[in-house]
Amino acid sequence: MNIHPSMVRAAVAWCAIAVLAMPASAQMPDARQMSGIPMPASDVPAGSVSVRLVRGELTNNIAAHRVELHAGSRIESATTDQDGRAVFSGLQPGTSVHAAAEVDGQVVESQPFTVPPDAGVRLVLVAGASGAPSAEGPVPAAGPGEVVFAGDSRIQIEFDDDTLEVFYLFDLVNPSSAPVTPKAELVFDLPEGAEQGSLLEGSSTQATIRGRSVSITGPIPPGSLPVRLAFSLPPAGPERTIVQKLPAPWARVQVIMTKAGAARMTSPQFIRANEMAGDGQAFILGAGGALPANQAIAVTLSGLPSRSRWGRNLSLGIAALILLAGAWAAMSARASSGDASRLAALVERRDRLMADLVRTEEQRRAGTLDEHRHAARHADLVAQLERVYGELDRQPGAAAEV
Repeated sequence: MNIHPSMVRAAVAWCAIAVLAMPASAQMPDARQMSGIPMPASDVPAGSVSVRLVRGELTNNIAAHRVELHAGSRIESATTDQDGRAVFSGLQPGTSVHAAAEVDGQVVESQPFTVPPDAGVRLVLVAGASGAPSAEGPVPAAGPGEVVFAGDSRIQIEFDDDTLEVFYLFDLVNPSSAPVTPKAELVFDLPEGAEQGSLLEGSSTQATIRGRSVSITGPIPPGSLPVRLAFSLPPAGPERTIVQKLPAPWARVQVIMTKAGAARMTSPQFIRANEMAGDGQAFILGAGGALPANQAIAVTLSGLPSRSRWGRNLSLGIAALILLAGAWAAMSARASSGDASRLAALVERRDRLMADLVRTEEQRRAGTLDEHRHAARHADLVAQLERVYGELDRQPGAAAEV
């Protein structure tokens, strides 16, 4: 699988829709790395966003402070309570929003996100550096907790001829201030038929892949843990459905596919699927709301590039028959008179003309020989073969060669 060119095209696609992936950090993230990451929450009413504002670390709540929620040209504001929380309600599902606050001259903002239809959203805005955890301080003990695929987590689909290359670019987020061990094991299988599964550069070493099985070992540190992998799906005709279950909730479903010919992408989990262009390449972006853990997302791809193998198999079969006929003719040849050399020359010319005929058919199917040139070349070769067969019929002992 050609990973590098596909990853370049995938990066261009994501830039084209103005959603940039956050770089992975090799060190333990501090509280600021959780800042602005939207998290679906069943305890927050649907259509509501709860924003928590802190200074430096999660224990330093900022009370009685103004927080804004931007929805297009409309701006709503609310004041944080004693727990540092400001709640915005009555938001329309599907609306693209982001939260912002100014603390001590510093503006902190969340990532843009879409209001899900069936759950509320929690996020934390972390301002300032004071009180940030020290790399030399004690590491909190891991306890039970929940994680979610959030941030810019997405699936990207590319085409390599009629083979699909699929990339899972996930951020596994732990919103707490200490490492957690999820109650459920973080293990999942890649879709049926997946081949050449591998981790990509930048993926956490806590993620491993064996065959189709992907495992993420705990405990999961605070912040965002990058899980980056790729696999191939062999040709299976003009339509196929990719079904995937994930062991943790997916905050916002996002699937992007390179547009190739008449290719289309649909899913019951999509709220919308839009076609867009970027840097000379068209893409289809499917987006939806939150996906619960272990609930399958099914993405149906139709109009896929698909090449018929019939022509190639026929050509190979003809070539094999020619080789067998040549070998049989060579073993059967007898030097009975001075005509033997002439007979051998005719057989050789016949075999060469047959091979030229096969190559001409292959060039036409590959599109390297237009129909006019093909017709002329085909007629010429057939005429030459007829003359050769006529001469073979008149040669002594030719019955064994024809």
